[in-house]
Order: sequence, then structure tokens, then C-alpha cells
Amino acid sequence: MSQSTPRSSTPISPGDETKTPRGVVLKTAIPGPKGKKIVAADTRFLQTSTKTSPVVAESASGVWVNDVDGNRLLDFTSGVGVVNTGHCHPDVVAAIREQAGRLMHFAGTDYYYENQVRLAERLTGLIPGDFAKKVFFTNSGTESVEAALKIARWNRQRPITIGLLGAFHGRSMGSLTMTASKPTQRARFQPFTGGGHHIPPPYCYRCPYQLEFPSCDLYCAKILKELYFETSIPPEDVAAFIAEPVMGEGGYVVPPKGWFRAMKSILDEHGILFIDDEVQAGFGRTGKWFGIEHHGVTPDIVATAKALGSGLPIGAMVFRKELDYPHQGAHSNTFGGNLVAVAGALATLDVLEREKLIENSRVQGEHLIARLRELQQKHEEIGDVRGLGLMVATEFIKGARDKTPDVALRDRVIEESYRRGLVLLPCGKSSIRYIPPLVIRGPEVDEGVEILDAAITAARRRG
Repeated sequence: MSQSTPRSSTPISPGDETKTPRGVVLKTAIPGPKGKKIVAADTRFLQTSTKTSPVVAESASGVWVNDVDGNRLLDFTSGVGVVNTGHCHPDVVAAIREQAGRLMHFAGTDYYYENQVRLAERLTGLIPGDFAKKVFFTNSGTESVEAALKIARWNRQRPITIGLLGAFHGRSMGSLTMTASKPTQRARFQPFTGGGHHIPPPYCYRCPYQLEFPSCDLYCAKILKELYFETSIPPEDVAAFIAEPVMGEGGYVVPPKGWFRAMKSILDEHGILFIDDEVQAGFGRTGKWFGIEHHGVTPDIVATAKALGSGLPIGAMVFRKELDYPHQGAHSNTFGGNLVAVAGALATLDVLEREKLIENSRVQGEHLIARLRELQQKHEEIGDVRGLGLMVATEFIKGARDKTPDVALRDRVIEESYRRGLVLLPCGKSSIRYIPPLVIRGPEVDEGVEILDAAITAARRRG
């Protein structure tokens, strides 16, 4: 839980009048003198990747991050959707320390661990679907997706996987085949592993067909059967369809009601497996254990990672038991299900349940969306507010009468926010995602929105 509020097993509603001191403390500019030196050294020695803001963290607790210059910042990123239980939750830390002192690694794909079995059993009970399931442990989201693509192709013996334009499934070569979020992620890496096809997403704010929901009759789902299967994609060659329940890095796009059901009906008709990518939406982020629960369909395969380990690198691919390989050697790894990471994951699930953090995600998510819609009325550059639970985004546009994405303004808002002590991440072409740890309370949501309000005003003036 955050340092400014006591731990509680009950979510605090947005209307709670409990007095909470403001938490952001700024002693220097961001970055300060120490931070600037580290940023310079990082630029010199580390590969160029996806740096967003020059925040140099030194320690953290709950929703608060302390940098090397003594500043205290409010984290609306959760380490890119990872620390749902809050930074350094003491129960998770204790479980990690205890396991590290006994045994850290003995290759769980070759030998046997009790805690792997315990975690697998819990995951199979949490993942939607009233059928027997099995688990393969991984080290990251992209590895979970790779494992899902492989098991689908092996079982169906078909070469094609279909995904969505705008989706993000990872950057390793197999998952990159299905990633179609930004050109820079794919440029100069072809040829990919092959077999990847994409169709337009269910993006109502920017409908690729210029239709409106619900009068569109979910054309963006039906087009798969009515056009693609009739022209360029033979359905008998399709092993799987992969999608996120809420499109993540591609813009936090929430499919309209009924879209997944319509899509699943088409898939079932042709024996095509549905891979649910829960890497970012899973483990309470959307106000349910898994984002797909909002849509009323059951996946055949689920890819998870990020929040499972509260900061340790662990993921899992969970699948129908009958899809399992009949012999050894088709797929494996070395570090998947590492003992320390599994201990952290088991403690993470305990915390999510005991502290009612999934319910808190729903409550505070509703509060956050309401506050952001207040800002939308004030700032015409906010074109759309969307999300589920604490997986929320605002899309920035040129103005109320011009929906042209305003990328420069979005980037300035992120800069003005971290300068004021609020850490944010972009997504999509011109959106900002708001994904604080699920331990956040109403007063901390309010503080973040107030900082964002000031940042938008400052960013507009600079433009």
C-alpha cells in the first residue's frame, strides 16, 4: 500500500473523506544532478530501447517511487503494468527472501518443484474455463505468446495465425509476427516466422469502416468470415486467432460489447483456437482477474506475465489439457518457473485476494475514469477516455472539431507530468495510459489527476 495511507483489506471508495497528505515531494528538477549522470551513463552503455522519461528510481513503496535525488513521485505506470500489488509489498518481499535462502534454481523443466505445482494449480483454477487445464511457465510476456503460438500450430497443424492491426504481443521473432502496433517495432526485421495475418481492430473511436456502434452490427467481427475467409485467408489453414481483451500498447482500445462473442462463434465454426493475451490486462488490472471475463467468452489458450510476479520475471501459458504435447522435447526452457519467481507469484496471488485489490481496481478505476472525463470537459484536446478497471487511457487530439492525433501534445503532457511528480506512459499513437498499482486510494487518484490537469495546461501553452 502507499506510504501515505494505512493498509486495509477493504477498498476505499472515491467519496471517502479521510484526510490524506499529498505525497509528491520535489527537491530538485527531474532529473536532478545525480539522475542526470546516470541517464548519461545509461545512454552510453545500454542499448537503445523504449525509454520514456528521465526518472531514475532508487527505491519505491506502494504507489510511490523515490529517485536518486530525493524526489518522491506518484507512479501511474506500475513498472509497465507489473507491480499490481504495489512496489515492494512486504509479503511478496518476505516470500522472495525466504525462498532465495533455501533454493533458487534447479531447472523445473527437467526436475520437480512443489511450489511450481502449487502455482500451476492455482492458475488453472483462476483462468476462465470449466475444463481441465495445464501450464507452461515462462520468463516474460513475449515468451508466453511464443509458447501459445507454438502449441496452437502444433495441435492444429495449420500455418496461419490471425491477429489485429494495432495489437502488441511482444518483440521476439514469433510474437513480433503478430505485433502490429507501430512500424518501428517491425521495420528491418523481416522476414518474420511466417503465417501472420492481421485484420482491422474493433476501435470504435476511430472505426476503420467509419461506422457507429451498435448500428454497425459488429461488422468488424463479421468481416473475418464474410470477406477475409472468402478472399485471402483460407479458414482451414488457420490454427489460431490472438487478441488482447483490451488492446494494450496499441492504445487501450476496449472492444464493443458482443465483439468477442461474435468473433468466437466464427472461430469455433472453423475449429480455430482462441489465444487470449492477458500479459497486460491480467491479474486484476481491469477489475476482474482476467480481462476476457468482461467479454463472456472462454479462451483455449491464455498468455500471462507482467503482474504475476510483482516485479520478478515470470509468465505462464495456460491451455486446455488436451492441447498438451504427447511427448517430451517439443517445447521447453531453462528458467521458466524459477523457484524465487514462483514464490513471488504465489505471494502475489495471496495479496490480490486478501487485500481485495481486484475490487479496489474496479472502484478506483471508476473514480479515475470519472475524474478524467471531468478533465475532458475542461480540455478539448482530450478526445476520448476509455478503459476497464485501472487500465485506462486518454487520447489526445488537435481539438473538439479535429480528431487528428496530437502526438506532440501527448508527449509534452507526459514531460510536464513527470516534472510535477507524476510518472506516466504513452500508448497508441497519441494516448496516455493510466495504470497505477492496484493498491491506489481515492486521494492518490485525485492527486494524480490534479497534476495531470496542470500538465495539460502547461503543455498547451508550450505548443
